[in-house]
Amino acid sequence: MTYELIILNKATGQSWDVAPQIQKATYTTNRTGSPGTLKFTLNASGLSFFEGDPVRFSVDGQLIFLGWVFTKSRDRYAIIEVTCYDQLRYLKASASYCFVGRTAGEIITEIAQDFQLSVGRLDDTGYPIPSLIMEEKSCLDIISTAIQRTLLATGKLYTFFDDGGALSLREAGSMTAPGVVGTGSLLLDYTYKTDIDQQTYNSIKLARPNEETGRADVFQAVDSGNIGRWGLLQLYQTVDESLNNAQAASQAQAMLSYYNRRWRTLKVSSLGLLGVRAGQMLFMDVPSLGDISLHQLVLLEKVTHTFEHDVHTMDFEVQELGG
Repeated sequence: MTYELIILNKATGQSWDVAPQIQKATYTTNRTGSPGTLKFTLNASGLSFFEGDPVRFSVDGQLIFLGWVFTKSRDRYAIIEVTCYDQLRYLKASASYCFVGRTAGEIITEIAQDFQLSVGRLDDTGYPIPSLIMEEKSCLDIISTAIQRTLLATGKLYTFFDDGGALSLREAGSMTAPGVVGTGSLLLDYTYKTDIDQQTYNSIKLARPNEETGRADVFQAVDSGNIGRWGLLQLYQTVDESLNNAQAASQAQAMLSYYNRRWRTLKVSSLGLLGVRAGQMLFMDVPSLGDISLHQLVLLEKVTHTFEHDVHTMDFEVQELGG
């Protein structure tokens, strides 16, 4: 494998390809809530770079990561551990926004303009969110909430990520990772878990403030069958008062449809495939996986690539395997 890891000193314009000085690099992406992260360790002798300097990492000519240095940790032997993030890191800035009748893509566009960030492909979700009011929240949380609202309303899952320096919003079903991972292909190890502990709810209560009565209007959706199986697992949330009765009731039912399930989580170690990132669909073939046989596309929640000399491996997490 051929590596290229370029660090540019913005102050001087000088750049270095430090790949020959690095024994190991890891690149991690999550489907929601955090920026892409590149970590590596190198001997800093003869190098001079600082926080905020750009970093570009490529493998066999394929761009893997484009971002900036955020953290450096140095020991007495001039060995530096470096942490870099992509453009999504700048969306950790806190802000307050009020959006009415705007799609997730339109919300991303406005926030990106306010923070002078580059925008690439933004798929049209076709769903104007009736009202999204968030105060003193991170921009990443605001965008994540817009995407979650879109999922609950449309049943379509979208992935928000930095695509080589441009903010992108893509429907997950349209992004298929290359290759197949399974018992006869690339798979090294896995751990399979089922639970109703983390985000399973069989009763949804939504409270809408009512200024006229001084009390909250409550909209509820329940599955009495699963309450009998698992006990009462309730989620209570406050919704915007601008929602009408039909919208509030529909949101409660949509949330029940999403959360009222036994969750399956699969953590996998495998040989690496370039181009695989969280938010994509990957085909997996693992017969007799506990209570199911896995032969389908799965959604990648988290992916970590490890590049060490000529060995490329990846660890990834899959959720929503059905049922």
